[in-house]
Amino acid sequence: MTDAQNAPNNQNDPNAPVFGIEKVYVKDLSLEVPNAPQVFLEREAPTVDIQLHHNSSRIEEGVFQTVLTVTVTAKVRDKTMFLVEAAQAGIFVARNIPPQELEPVLAIACPNILFPYVREVISEAVVRAGFPPVILSPVNFEAIYQAQRQQQPAAGEPTPQIITPGIAH
Repeated sequence: MTDAQNAPNNQNDPNAPVFGIEKVYVKDLSLEVPNAPQVFLEREAPTVDIQLHHNSSRIEEGVFQTVLTVTVTAKVRDKTMFLVEAAQAGIFVARNIPPQELEPVLAIACPNILFPYVREVISEAVVRAGFPPVILSPVNFEAIYQAQRQQQPAAGEPTPQIITPGIAH
């Protein structure tokens, strides 16, 4: 017998948990270079601040949208070199998943899927603006989720919106 024959056949079980990606897309993209062209004459290395947050919302029964938003601001002294914000979104099917397991799927798995896409969008937008690319470091969404869970009161109600605190670099 092959492994496929030994595996349980969940395709015929209407109550089997289902998770899938329906669509990944850029929901919003903004780029500002407010001090151009003078900013291109700066020789000092900028300070870069990166803010990251995400939220998930139910579109319909078993279908959710997760939006991962990254804002990158580069400054030299008090002058903004550039500000780029990208909202990478995904539509995910998550059916027959118990509520206590659904929250981590939306807060960890979905942002993990979206992060490589938003990382590319940010880097490309910064390069097209005339600056060296910004390469976002990997993010541990599981650690962020666990930290948020520890800060929540023990009310037992799942949080409808997951917000990730900003990360400064």
